[in-house]
Amino acid sequence: MSELTLTVMRLGFLAVLWLFVIVAVQVIRSDLFGTRVTQRAARRTAAPGSSQAARQQSARPQPQQQSRQRRGAPTQLVVVQGSLAGTTVALQGQTITLGRAHDSTIVLDDDYASSRHARIYPDQSGQWIVEDLGSTNGTYLDRQRLTAPAPLQPGMPIRIGRTVIELRK
Repeated sequence: MSELTLTVMRLGFLAVLWLFVIVAVQVIRSDLFGTRVTQRAARRTAAPGSSQAARQQSARPQPQQQSRQRRGAPTQLVVVQGSLAGTTVALQGQTITLGRAHDSTIVLDDDYASSRHARIYPDQSGQWIVEDLGSTNGTYLDRQRLTAPAPLQPGMPIRIGRTVIELRK
């Protein structure tokens, strides 16, 4: 090989090496600074003034009966087991979605949860209903796998993988 060919190959290898270093630095920079980080603690309790609750309330008009809750009606949804144990969500008459998707009301960090796993919503009479959204591993209400929307009574455990959720007063 001639001296010129060897020098061109060295310079080409050096250019590829620097290109690799620049791309690696850009990837690390975008991982550190380019993504929007949401705080887990802020998502754990969805207060009535939070942006998530405000978006859901503005998307659907609320019935008149929501302003006065019935006496003895459930007021919160509580995660009792799993990685989010202790998380509470105030019931304001809006639909509560459960799953791994970031836009869910309760984001589950559970390997057995689907991205859109289940939803809990009030019907016209004020009764809360739980519905499985076609999840792979299923949603269990008091040890029974849900095949259709079912009414939810206070204290009944809803199991999604290792996460257990209850409706409470």
